[in-house]
Amino acid sequence: MSSSSSPVHADVVTKRLVLRPWTRSEATAVLDGTWSSHWADDFPSEGDRVVAGLFEQYPDWLGPYGHRLVIERDSGLVVGSIGLFWPPSEGVLEIGYGIVASRRGRGYAPEATKALADFALTLPDVHTVSADVELSNPASVRVLEKAGFRRWTTGENVVKFRISNPDRDLR
Repeated sequence: MSSSSSPVHADVVTKRLVLRPWTRSEATAVLDGTWSSHWADDFPSEGDRVVAGLFEQYPDWLGPYGHRLVIERDSGLVVGSIGLFWPPSEGVLEIGYGIVASRRGRGYAPEATKALADFALTLPDVHTVSADVELSNPASVRVLEKAGFRRWTTGENVVKFRISNPDRDLR
């Protein structure tokens, strides 16, 4: 799926970060435990290993609409990952993210989350980006709030957040 108005193959670039799609060789290296000099010392995290292990089951996650590595522009090092759980369901696309411990507290997670959500809201068939956060994870709640997401519903153990393109939100 592509759109002539979307920079589908371009990296998403912010003031301090580059969000670029994973390569199959990077996923293999994460799964094999082969460390790269282009990674922060504490990359990959357990969450990154889980995502890398799911690329065979969800090959679209390796494409331009899927999961991306979070690269610190100053150092050129991979400091986390962020992803869109493609394809959208009824116009809604879920996002997930993680920044390695050594780079937390710098605002990278909200910066990357806002940038990727903004990108996602330009894609065909997407009007809303959502995220579920466990109530026991207040840091992730703050990330989503800083990225412009709003609380949608609260369950017993989970808070659901979303951000929508008001021009395309069908609900």
